[in-house]
Amino acid sequence: MKQLQIEISLVTEVDASLEASFAQLIPQLTKNNPPPDQALLRKIVDAENTHILIARDQEAYGKIVGALTLALYTTPTGTKAWIEDVIVDNHYRGKGIGKRLTLQAIDMAKKKNAKAILLTSNAARVEANKLYQKLGFTLRNTNFYQLTL
Repeated sequence: MKQLQIEISLVTEVDASLEASFAQLIPQLTKNNPPPDQALLRKIVDAENTHILIARDQEAYGKIVGALTLALYTTPTGTKAWIEDVIVDNHYRGKGIGKRLTLQAIDMAKKKNAKAILLTSNAARVEANKLYQKLGFTLRNTNFYQLTL
């Protein structure tokens, strides 16, 4: 079986191709939010403490097949990181792409001196939850609240 040629990189430029890729990926993550347009992607990329990592399949002409957002913030108790919107294209799942994206995010957070990395994952995403635990994330006994505005 041929090994995938996947490249993980930090998004620094926003174009129509990136927007189209997110238009394909976001519906695989959620039906509740529309995909970001170029203006929103540019806002994220230009933000000092928010980073988008993407996974490209080099054998498929650099097609974006996965993404992850890493946000860093500082509070009186230290710098923390938050991983959001981990998406791997349905056709590429189970091939280690989510793991590679997450490991890259962990490395970035360490370099930014984060004390902790937080994330949430729907319990129905069994494989994703197993991955996070294998990478050292621990399930916290806490109440998670959201106020939708």
